[in-house]
Amino acid sequence: MAPKWRELADKLAERVRSGEYAPGQQLPHIRDLVEAGEGSKSTVHAAYKALEAEGLVTSSRGHGTVVREQAPLKRLGIARYDKAKWRDGDEVAFIADRVASGRAYKRGDQTQSVSRVPAPAIVAAAHGLPEGAEVYARARLVKEGNQPTHTLTSYYRPEHVEGTRIVDPTPGPAGKGGGFRVLYDAGYEIDHMREEIQARVATPDEAALLQLAPGEWVVELHRTTFTADGTVVEFAVGVHAATRFSWAYDFKVPDSAQEATP
Repeated sequence: MAPKWRELADKLAERVRSGEYAPGQQLPHIRDLVEAGEGSKSTVHAAYKALEAEGLVTSSRGHGTVVREQAPLKRLGIARYDKAKWRDGDEVAFIADRVASGRAYKRGDQTQSVSRVPAPAIVAAAHGLPEGAEVYARARLVKEGNQPTHTLTSYYRPEHVEGTRIVDPTPGPAGKGGGFRVLYDAGYEIDHMREEIQARVATPDEAALLQLAPGEWVVELHRTTFTADGTVVEFAVGVHAATRFSWAYDFKVPDSAQEATP
């Protein structure tokens, strides 16, 4: 015979799957289920922890236990950086993801702080600077509605961005076309990028910022952006809630043997 907490977890899971509890909806408080005769406080708590472990809900202080959004955002790999989107239009990268996912957005879904800081070792190495040299750090928190999806901090050499909209901390992208358009207008047209990703457990600070349950995973992204002559004009570190994104890449398959043929 299944323990009481398992029976309750299965009952609640069925209500989630049937849509009775909709994505984003808060489940009843533990005390309410106790008063309704669903079990003791420890039974209900164990049931909620089981639902969380199964990926059906998230729990955080101040937000309670909430049904997880089951349709992740589609994070475009290459197409999100299409020059036509930001150079000729106003579709910056995070907005391109929302458009591809059929989701609503507001430019104010991105907030940011800008500061001039000593370059950490990884940033200095990417830019070819001495460790501790001053760089601009533009730290963004991106939300979908009230739920954070990811953070992204871009690091720039001061001589590339001083006096531009990139160092303006106003919420939203850095004007029409965002940061890449600013660099383009300043004479630094982006030509190619390198992205590296790794999965890991969120730190306590990241879990609090992204409203993640303890032990949830994130995907950390390192993006290096180059001009045609190899100048690094941006090095960025992003931290994405792993379950809130699906990653999509569409690209031409290279043939290095053909490319090497004189």
